[in-house]
Amino acid sequence: EINRLQPISFDKVFKFERFNILCEGFVQLARYSDLKNRTGVYDLRKGSGRKWTVERDLEQLKQSIINGPIDMHEVIRMVGKNPFLLHGHWPVKDYARIGRKLRSEPGMGSSLRPAPYVAVHMRVEIDWMIHCKKLEQRSGVSQICSSKQEIIERVGKIINLEAPIVVDLAVADNLLNDSSLLSGWNKGLVPYEKKNLGVDGIYKKHPYLIQSAIDTEVCSKADIFVGNSFSTFSSLVVFERTQKMMRMGITSSCKNENEVDVQWPSYAYNIAAGESNGPQKWITNMSDSSLKVISYGSNAISCLGLNPIHPPG
Repeated sequence: EINRLQPISFDKVFKFERFNILCEGFVQLARYSDLKNRTGVYDLRKGSGRKWTVERDLEQLKQSIINGPIDMHEVIRMVGKNPFLLHGHWPVKDYARIGRKLRSEPGMGSSLRPAPYVAVHMRVEIDWMIHCKKLEQRSGVSQICSSKQEIIERVGKIINLEAPIVVDLAVADNLLNDSSLLSGWNKGLVPYEKKNLGVDGIYKKHPYLIQSAIDTEVCSKADIFVGNSFSTFSSLVVFERTQKMMRMGITSSCKNENEVDVQWPSYAYNIAAGESNGPQKWITNMSDSSLKVISYGSNAISCLGLNPIHPPG
C-alpha cells in the first residue's frame, strides 16, 4: 500500500487558513514563500516501525538538537518511512474537538436522507492477511484475522437487520486475490462493490489517499457499519460515528428491553461473537488518554463509550 501513496498538494485537500483556525493550539502552518532562508535544509530522521513510542520520539528530537545546530535552519525535512507518532497520542476528546468545531459550521450538513445501507470494511486483502497473521503470532491474540466466510456469517446475524438491504463492501480491489466477495451472503443482504456499482472508473481516477477518503465517507454515513477492530481505517470510522452518537446525547450503543435501537451503530466482526452469535457492538472510548488504541487496534472494545470492557489478562 505504501508504494501507491502519491504526494497530494495540501490545498487540494485542506483550506490553508481554515486548517490553521481549526488546529490552533495544536499546530500552525506557514507558507514556504514566507521563509527568509530556504537553503541549508536540516534533515531530521523520523521514528520507524509500529513499536515507536512517545518516549523514543522525544529522545530522537533531543538528540537531533544536541548533535546539530537545528535552530540555525528554517527548513527541517523529516526523513524516513513512518511519521512521528506524537499526534497519535493526543487525548481522544481533544482530537475530536477539531472535528466537532468544523461540523458546527453552517452549511456543513445535509437534510437529505439517503437510502439505508450497511457498510462492511472487508479486510481480507493480501497485505492485511499477511500482516494480521504475523500480528496474531507476536501478540498471542487470535481475534485479529477474519476470513470472508466468517465476516459474512457475523454480518448476517446482526439483530433487527431489516432485509432486504444493500451491503456496501469497502475493499482495495487491486490487493485482492479473491473474486467471490459478492457470493455467499444471506438472503436479503444485497452486496455491492465499486465495480458492480459502475463507479470503478471514476474512483480510480483519484489518488490512493483520496480513494481511501471516499471509502471513509461512505462507511461513516452508513446506517450500520461493520469493521475490524485492529484496522486503523475501521477504528477511525467508528470514532466518527461515536461522535455522531454523542451529538445526539447517546453515550452507549448497548440496548436493553426498554431501549430503542440507537442510530449510527457499529460492530466488530473479528471479536468473539455478541448477541445471537453476531458481531460485537463497538463504540470508541472517548475518555481514553490517547489515540493509541485507535491507531493500532485492540480487542478491548465494547458498546460502552466511557467504560470499555477489558478482557481478562
